[in-house]
Amino acid sequence: MAPQDGPPPVALADIREAAERIAGAVVETRQRPSRTLSELFGCQLILKFENRQFTASFKERGALNKLLHLSPEERARGVIAMSAGNHAQGVAYHAHRLGAPATIVMPKTTPNVKVKFTEQHGARVVLEGDTLAEAAAFAHREAEEKGLVFVHPYDDPHVIAGQGTIALELLGAYPEIDVLVVPIGGGGLISGIATAAKALKPEIEIVGVQSALYPAMKQALAGQEAAVGGATIAEGIAVKQPGRITREIVRRLVDEILLVDEAALEEAIALLITVEKTVVEGAGAAGVAAVLANSERFRGRCVATPLCGGNIDQRLLASVLLRDLVRQGRLARLRIRLGDTAGELARVAGLIGEAGGNIVDVAHQRVFSHLPAKDALIEVAVETRDDAQLAAVIDSLDRAGYAVTRLAAD
Repeated sequence: MAPQDGPPPVALADIREAAERIAGAVVETRQRPSRTLSELFGCQLILKFENRQFTASFKERGALNKLLHLSPEERARGVIAMSAGNHAQGVAYHAHRLGAPATIVMPKTTPNVKVKFTEQHGARVVLEGDTLAEAAAFAHREAEEKGLVFVHPYDDPHVIAGQGTIALELLGAYPEIDVLVVPIGGGGLISGIATAAKALKPEIEIVGVQSALYPAMKQALAGQEAAVGGATIAEGIAVKQPGRITREIVRRLVDEILLVDEAALEEAIALLITVEKTVVEGAGAAGVAAVLANSERFRGRCVATPLCGGNIDQRLLASVLLRDLVRQGRLARLRIRLGDTAGELARVAGLIGEAGGNIVDVAHQRVFSHLPAKDALIEVAVETRDDAQLAAVIDSLDRAGYAVTRLAAD
């Protein structure tokens, strides 16, 4: 741990004060071990369900703590924030509740569900810029020109202290935790959690998690130029520039930063729905994705991670779940060559059904192919229990004389 100059920007006392200040207005979300995921990963895995906050994100904690530090005059003038969604909703909801006008600046690429919910919480939403950096620049100009208080999503001591209340709840319920795995975007969440956790239990290990496409904090701590970008399902932690305050806290208190790829994030989202019956967005599932992808590192240990957000676009969620079925071999597309004669389609369908497959879609092609005129192609989407049953379906068709090709997922 590197030595620090001067007092830290956030201390345990600040986090305890934040907990008292926000009590009753923010949900003290449940934390519990996941028996199934623990057996799957080989560790005791404790989940904290921050996706069960009213706005479905931990961001309420820091936003409210910041707003409660404003003077009556500052509240009356109003606040402005820049966010891709979750911070926006936290600020909008609590500002409206406290009677403070709120303007939220969001990038034009923000998922529609987050724009809609932010507006429903009473804020004026402005879509500006293609990136968070462009949205932030616009928000800062608006704050200066109109005398608004800028509520930073992560690089603010009051925001960091609010996020740190998660660690008080986790360690209060499960003092035996020896590893905390925490998603990192700008660093506010992990800075607050690490500050509280290390003060309460100095030997605890703090592991950060970033999207492999946006490893900005890891690169900054290594003294590297930021090399980030790409379409990630974890847009909530797709930050190009970590905070100044958070960077130094992470440098002092975080033991390691792991990177997770898109496949691990998608699998974690699907696992949390099928096992825990809870909806989590990509950024919120990053901690589970890290344990999934690095199970040997955490084997035998007591690990906790916050499910820090649940605001995922419905269409994206549907795509993730269907793609997961494809990965498991439970959904596949088969291309089958058959004679263009009466009864052939029914015979193929019968063979698939007898082998236990369920046909969910059929495309029958007679004209647009290079086959002889008396042959046809069909593409069939088939649902099965697993890869073994899918293999049985294909084998049944092969033995009946049909040429079958399993099509790769797009």
